[in-house]
Amino acid sequence: MDKKCLLVAFIFSVSISSVISIRCYQCSSQTDPKGVDNCGAYERFNKTQNIPIECNSDESHMPGSFCMKVVQQGPRGFIWDGRWRQVIRRCASVADTGVTGVCNWGVYENGVYWEECYCAEDSCNHALNLQTSVKLVTSTLLLMLIMKFLQS
Repeated sequence: MDKKCLLVAFIFSVSISSVISIRCYQCSSQTDPKGVDNCGAYERFNKTQNIPIECNSDESHMPGSFCMKVVQQGPRGFIWDGRWRQVIRRCASVADTGVTGVCNWGVYENGVYWEECYCAEDSCNHALNLQTSVKLVTSTLLLMLIMKFLQS
């Protein structure tokens, strides 16, 4: 019995420490100098140029237990701050969907496409991309169609 309690305590402490100590990339194309792409809005994200930060440290702009990446892309001719695409990478404490490991996307009324990806592993917000969400959306729509067909 004591070995089981010890094992449960060990697993609990490991899971708590991994939640507390998650590290995420933190950058925003909004803060990039003109003509510079440090956050990977237009070019591939450079992991050697950016260092993941501890989410519950003073360095973090927002504390959290997982990472997120937000992409916003305006339609042709829609430009803010001299850019038509923005990327934000940071820690997060609450996912709009309540789950991590997924990407959600949509289009605002002004035509700006947005995508938010959440993940729960160290440094995981470096490469989340549209392909993940397209696969998720496609499979979800296919599943919904199959369910609707079976109900008929």
